[in-house]
Formats: sequence, C-alpha cells, structure tokens
Amino acid sequence: MRADVITVKGMSCEHCVKAVEDALAPLGAKGEVDLGAGTVKVTYNESSVSIETIREAIEEQGYETNA
Repeated sequence: MRADVITVKGMSCEHCVKAVEDALAPLGAKGEVDLGAGTVKVTYNESSVSIETIREAIEEQGYETNA
C-alpha cells in the first residue's frame, strides 16, 4: 500500500468530501479529505491503480488537482 497527499482545489463542504471519497472507492483507494488544508491523503495499492487515475477520478467530480 502507498499513501500520497494530493492538493485539491474547489472543495468546500461535506458534499465535496463525499464526492471525492465516492470517486475513489471503485478504484480500491481510500481518501482522507482535509477541507481546511485542501488536501486528500490517498491510500491505494500502486500495483492496481496509478496516482494519475486517482487524480482523474477526482477531477471528473469537478475539482482541480495538483499535477
């Protein structure tokens, strides 16, 4: 398992937290959102999913991630 922190712009409420967490779940990744910091700590199996795929899933929810 690997853990990375992704900066995510545009999150402002609990709905945002749920949207991000729900986007990661089908990928087998777990996200811990910190609204105050604007970050998501993502824990995932790097042999099953890439960080790029995780970023894309978050961006598909309408948020901007760091590259």
